Amino acid sequence: MDHRTPPGNIAPHIPAADWQRAQATGQPVVIVVNDTRPAGIPWRRVLVPFAIAGAVVAGGWGLVACLCLLLDAAAHTATVIAGAAGPIGVGGITLKLARSKTT
Repeated sequence: MDHRTPPGNIAPHIPAADWQRAQATGQPVVIVVNDTRPAGIPWRRVLVPFAIAGAVVAGGWGLVACLCLLLDAAAHTATVIAGAAGPIGVGGITLKLARSKTT
């Protein structure tokens, strides 16, 4: 007999010829089911969700680290541009964007 579903989900199939012979002769039909599943926790079913969650967490930390790196680079760029530009004046009001290291 070829079963496409795992044992335990549906009743095992009895071939029609065997059933009819048992009905005609009065013989009992004996169904033997071998349980080959190991006892305990199915580790594959448990480990796959944890592996996916671990990958999500690692990806999230990677995104945070990348964002921090980009913000750090943007802050340094703004500091360099402000230092190179010098003081900015509009109509008599002068604004110095960055302090020089010598003062």
